[in-house]
Amino acid sequence: MKNLEAYLLEIQSFLKDYLDKSGCKAYVLGLSGGVDSSLVAALARKAVGKDKLYCYCIDIESNPKDIEDAKKVAEQLDVNLEVISLTETYHSYLKDLKGKDFLRLSKSNLKVRMRMCALFAYAQEHSGLVLGTDNWDERYVGYFTKYGDGAADILPIVHLTKQEVRESSKILGISEDLYNRVPSAGLFEGQTDETEMGISYVDLDNYLIGKEVNLEAKKRIEHLHKISEHKRVEIPSPKPPKR
Repeated sequence: MKNLEAYLLEIQSFLKDYLDKSGCKAYVLGLSGGVDSSLVAALARKAVGKDKLYCYCIDIESNPKDIEDAKKVAEQLDVNLEVISLTETYHSYLKDLKGKDFLRLSKSNLKVRMRMCALFAYAQEHSGLVLGTDNWDERYVGYFTKYGDGAADILPIVHLTKQEVRESSKILGISEDLYNRVPSAGLFEGQTDETEMGISYVDLDNYLIGKEVNLEAKKRIEHLHKISEHKRVEIPSPKPPKR
């Protein structure tokens, strides 16, 4: 992007204006310690101030390092942060669902949806709106949980590639160890975004901005985009009846 700093100011202006026009009082954000949520926190903090931004780190079997990183981001940006543990709730829920033998992906998506349910509950308590953290890469290939992290009121960074997210984080004062962290949703030990997607963020970034990528990566990206289309469109329904 030719003028990333100018675009970041546009996002901040959008966030401030949207909140003012919405009639709501604050923004609510799930802060994981990862670069995407850190950037959204930084943008919202600059847009509406500390008192109109509530950040929550929802711990569901989370890596302790992720929680520490979330606290570090909150300290760097001077934002409100509360750590909430839903680990026991998650295991109780899984037991009630008789889900002991669920697929790992089903269990992982359940965690993500529980986190988002919590954020929307807090948003209602604060008369607020939930900020999403999906970037352009994730949105394009559907690397988000339907009705989980994909369920948000606003997607502030959805037009930024992963590299632009990192560059933006650097501009807004997030420390290098955080914005260069290996991207992971932290849902199970050893999980990384790139391993799950089967492509690198470098290839995905290049594809999105029109640069050449190898044939294997191109096919993988286009396959993921096609099979995830249902995540990006309005909920299907039949034609309305004649009245």
